[in-house]
Amino acid sequence: MLSSSADSAHPAAATGLEVRPFRALTYRRRDPGHLARVSSPAYDLVTPEGRDRLTAADPHNIVRLILPGVASGPDGADATRRSVAGAAATLRDWETSGVLERDRGAALWVYTMRPGDGAPETVGWLGAVGLPRAGSRAVLPHEDTFPVAVEGRRALLAATATDLEPIVLAHDPQPDVPALTATAQDGAPTLEVTDADGVRHALWRVADPALSAAVTTALAETGAVIADGHHRFAAARAYGAHAILALVTPMGPGGLRVQPIHRVVPDLALDEALPAAAAGFRVTELAGVGGAAEVVEGWITDPAESGLLVSDGSRVVRLDSPSDQVLAAVPAEAPAAWRGLDVVLAHHGLVQRLWGRDDDHGGVLIAHGVGEALDGARNRRGVAVLLRAPSPADVAAVARANARMPRKSTLFVPKPRTGLVLRPHGD
Repeated sequence: MLSSSADSAHPAAATGLEVRPFRALTYRRRDPGHLARVSSPAYDLVTPEGRDRLTAADPHNIVRLILPGVASGPDGADATRRSVAGAAATLRDWETSGVLERDRGAALWVYTMRPGDGAPETVGWLGAVGLPRAGSRAVLPHEDTFPVAVEGRRALLAATATDLEPIVLAHDPQPDVPALTATAQDGAPTLEVTDADGVRHALWRVADPALSAAVTTALAETGAVIADGHHRFAAARAYGAHAILALVTPMGPGGLRVQPIHRVVPDLALDEALPAAAAGFRVTELAGVGGAAEVVEGWITDPAESGLLVSDGSRVVRLDSPSDQVLAAVPAEAPAAWRGLDVVLAHHGLVQRLWGRDDDHGGVLIAHGVGEALDGARNRRGVAVLLRAPSPADVAAVARANARMPRKSTLFVPKPRTGLVLRPHGD
């Protein structure tokens, strides 16, 4: 099934971003308390326990659409079909019953995210972004994807014919965009909610044709790197869509920050992992006041530190000074921007070469925070590999070199709240 909406047709030529207004689907009730109950973090940040909490918070929580079920066992393919069909039926029911309502006309949306910890505000434009043709450099990915995960998102998109949550793009600097963005934030926001992490999300619907055209023209002069949503971007391509819902933010001031994503290798005792690691790294046990989490957090936030950390949840060990054996595991033909990343050394040199583990869902697990990684190591009788975040410039350099970081290498924050604005395909 191909998307056929007017807002998703390709223009004749495109060398930069194609950002166009769209007819949004939103919750009819827009008070902040209701939006807090029905919205959700991005699907890949929701744990099974988190899903249970969200579904209990409100019968119309968006998690019922973005995570309709889990496919496993020999009935996995059939279970997937049933779960996405159920999500599609739920979506139709919510539209018919008036839980969700469709905008009468197309618009862009300004979206701001202000963390409660005093970190700088992130601001961007929410629109229908055209999927570039093959060979275009308008939108560049920087991470690998898993085919199984892509197929799951494609199946959900095919069943619902709706972008249920935006991907996030970081665009090149453009001098006109900041002033246009400030102009659009006139008056009270259309939607506003503060999430559980204290981030205030505010959105202004921008239907003025002249302002929308100016924004479209300005962003068409830029290219972008995918900050979040590689699997959804690939799924939209596989589905045959012409456009995807995206939050377009600047690369630099007003844009996103990058946090690390850690690894957990289950069923690997630290006393087994360290001798193998010592064949390729200098191994130093770290001591500090407090527990493992305090030691790791201090290391991550110290710009003078380097290397990788490995922990079983109690002991913390630093691995640095990689040997020729480790460096030889990194493909020599890869660009320099890619070869020097800590996540690449961890992925190719430590996990695959020295520990002999394949980077798949069972062999290597993903953790989005230090506490989650250390808990995972303890609960799975394994080790956590703790990493420092690459800079936004590192990410852009890898993307522009046509390289890909290992899957789940970067966590761009803050993330847009899922469920505030949806984009149906077709009228």
